[in-house]
Amino acid sequence: MTIHTNPTSTTPGPSATPLLNSRVLALAHYAARAVLESVLVRHGLVFQESVALRVVAVAGAPVDRNALVGEVVGALKADPADAHRTVTALADKGLVAAEGAVVRMTDAGRELYAALSAETQEISARIYAGIPEEDLAVAGRVLALVTERENAELAARNG
Repeated sequence: MTIHTNPTSTTPGPSATPLLNSRVLALAHYAARAVLESVLVRHGLVFQESVALRVVAVAGAPVDRNALVGEVVGALKADPADAHRTVTALADKGLVAAEGAVVRMTDAGRELYAALSAETQEISARIYAGIPEEDLAVAGRVLALVTERENAELAARNG
């Protein structure tokens, strides 16, 4: 017996396991982003700001503003002007200090990043609980390869 699923449905049929494709990937991405944004909004941040804040936080040292903007643009496929505005917004909120061409984390930024990390780690632990490590490793390898190929496709299209 063949089980057919509705191609417009957001969930597979009763026993169907979807193959990884752009739609499945997008659904997972948007679900994860919605969970993250539910945390961010309580702290007065938007998604793009959280991406930029993370870059500065994990650097462990001041970062070049243009390099930071480049990281945000590369990660989010964002417009450079929007990424610059995001850095300015973080500075206006007192989470980073933008001093000329250098951006550094403030104490408030470190505290917020630590709080966000702790909260999202708890959520991630619940989400990934019970998934075998080998399945997570396979998924990680496949998603890294898909990302690499999509970035190459985008670069080829943008000349």
